[in-house]
Amino acid sequence: MNEPKAIDYPARNEGFERWFQTPLGRALLADQRLMLENELGRLTGARQLQVGVSHRLPLATGTDFSQKIITTPRWYPDIPDGVAICDADELPFPGDSMDLVVLHHTADFTRYPHQVLREAARVLRGEGSIALVGFNPMSLWGARKLVSRHREGPWGGRFMLRGRMEDWLHLLGFNVELSVTRFFRLPVQRSGRKTQSRIDLMLSGKTLLPVGAYYCILAKKRVCARIPRRPAWRQAKVITLPGTGTVGASRGLARRRMHTPQE
Repeated sequence: MNEPKAIDYPARNEGFERWFQTPLGRALLADQRLMLENELGRLTGARQLQVGVSHRLPLATGTDFSQKIITTPRWYPDIPDGVAICDADELPFPGDSMDLVVLHHTADFTRYPHQVLREAARVLRGEGSIALVGFNPMSLWGARKLVSRHREGPWGGRFMLRGRMEDWLHLLGFNVELSVTRFFRLPVQRSGRKTQSRIDLMLSGKTLLPVGAYYCILAKKRVCARIPRRPAWRQAKVITLPGTGTVGASRGLARRRMHTPQE
């Protein structure tokens, strides 16, 4: 569902960052960090890029990459090294320069979600990996967003369908290697332990419907194999002469004879 362009997503993004300081927000972030550490810990490379809510919410910190860069949409005092200030749909990095790109709710809080994916695909090198984290509209969290009057925290985001994101990745030349939903807690700050335990037991089974609060999609950028160019000597017309081989060979023989002393 497309939302009006008048929505101030930068302002909602600030509210979403503050929400991560709540008990429910901290629990969600801890689960996302655990998920990405387990799935991305095996990857190695030169550069890792995280594009998302804020540089103060780092993910995949345990990966083995030489350089780790985080973007932030706003300027802050005392921004540390390795942080770039930019919009998610216009990254200031050259193409094919990143080995891993992590999109942390980036499509949820932007006016141009498809452009965000296009930019991530542009800066990612061939055979590089992308990790996309977003809220699942087909969940209790999605139901709360529909009925909530407030737009603070997650409820100000888009909640885009996981299937749509997978389709966009396929169109951009990615192979989806993993697509799961996680975090089966109620979308409320306080819930009884018994109630929450029952919900976790009912919804967290692997055979049940994918109704977790957020989804995580891991995909790899495909690279089309280039057709090798034929050598120049094969493209030229080579004429074979009887007893002397090719034209080139006969000319070489003639040059050698010219330098031979006369008898």
